[in-house]
Amino acid sequence: MIIKNIAVFGSSGAIGYEFLNKFIQDKNVENLFSFSRKPINTIKSNILHHYSVDITSEESIKKACSKIPNDITLDLVIVATGFLHNDTIKPEKSISRLNQEAITYNLQINTVGPLLIAKYIMPKLTPKNRALFVALSARVGSISDNKLGGWISYRTSKAALNMGLKTIAIEQKLRQPKHIVLGLHPGSVDSNLSKPFQKNSKYTFFEAGKSVMYLLKVINQSREEDSGKLFDWSGKEITY
Repeated sequence: MIIKNIAVFGSSGAIGYEFLNKFIQDKNVENLFSFSRKPINTIKSNILHHYSVDITSEESIKKACSKIPNDITLDLVIVATGFLHNDTIKPEKSISRLNQEAITYNLQINTVGPLLIAKYIMPKLTPKNRALFVALSARVGSISDNKLGGWISYRTSKAALNMGLKTIAIEQKLRQPKHIVLGLHPGSVDSNLSKPFQKNSKYTFFEAGKSVMYLLKVINQSREEDSGKLFDWSGKEITY
C-alpha cells in the first residue's frame, strides 16, 4: 500500500515523534499533518504541517481536524496520545488509592480524546479505498488478560478505548468497507511515560524507533477483516 497523506496526533510524544521521523523519510508521503499540545521544532520538512491541539477539548480537536484541506483525503491516521501518570496522578496499586481525579483524567486522555478525534477525522479518510485509523492502546486494557489487577484507572480507560474502536469499526464497515480501524499495543517502550516503572519490571524496554518499526509492519500487513481488533507490536492479536 502506498501511503501519501498521513495525520499523526500526539506527535510530540516519544512514539508519535518517531512516526514523524519514519514518514518524512518515505518518498511516497506527500503530506504529513502533525498535531500535538507541544510544538515540534526539531523536525523540518516541506511535507510537514504542524498544528496545536488540546485533546481534552472537543472544540480544539474539531478545529485541528479542520486544518486538513478539503481537497486532501487521508490514507492513514495515527493517534499516539496517551496518559499514565503525572506529578499528582499515579497508577493505583489497590482500590484504596482510587480517586475521582485519576479516573476522570485517564478517561479524558486515553478514551474520550481519541474517540473524538475519530469523530472529526474519519470523514477525511480516503473514500472507497484502503485507509486506516489507528490508535495506540495497551495490553493492560484487555479484560481477559488481566491476571494481576491494579492500575484501575489506566486499565479501565484503555478497555473503554478498545470498545470504542471496535464499535467505530463496525459502523465504518457499513459505510466504507475498505477502511480499517485498529488498536495497537506498542510494547514496553523506553519513554518518559514508562521510566518510573522500568526498574522493577519483568519486561525488556526498547527504543521508541524500534517500536514504531514494528507497528508500521503491523499496519502495512493489516487486512479488512482485522478492523476492530487489537494487536501488539509483534502482530499478535490481543483478546478483549
